[in-house]
Amino acid sequence: MSLDRIGQALASFYDDLIAEGVPEHLAALVRQVRAPEHAPRAAAPAALSAKSGKFALVVEDEATVRAMAEALLEETELGVLGCDSAEAAIEIMRQRGGDVALVFADVHLAGVMDGVQLASAIALLWPTTRLVVTSGQRAERPSALAPQAVFIPKPWRPLDLLGEVERARVAPQPLLP
Repeated sequence: MSLDRIGQALASFYDDLIAEGVPEHLAALVRQVRAPEHAPRAAAPAALSAKSGKFALVVEDEATVRAMAEALLEETELGVLGCDSAEAAIEIMRQRGGDVALVFADVHLAGVMDGVQLASAIALLWPTTRLVVTSGQRAERPSALAPQAVFIPKPWRPLDLLGEVERARVAPQPLLP
């Protein structure tokens, strides 16, 4: 069974997981993953294609910053998806998580979850996806950020992001012990 299918199964059966005694901090995170009715909808990822068959997901609530990151990533071999909230990103991951090589997310997002919580959910449910988190409000790595996530403070340099894309394209994120 692929990691993507495992992630999808965990996400869809979270009620059963909570009932069986998942630690409360993880249960709270998984409860937040369920997209609220008013959450912004993501672009339909099924219609996209990429040269490599893999995608980069840009999660940024500032449209101009998201468009700039998407334009940069469109020059790589990865396809590009963009959204403004963690909830929309989780929905994309549910649909196409096995095709997402890299998630590039801001700490501050539209919706209930922030980028740190999004990185934790993706690290748990899709552990081979490379995670890059950015923030203009913090110069150093947030202490709650998943250990496998890379932190790049804003303003980020295109070369730093392209380096992470290349690492994501060449090899999946190593699993932590």
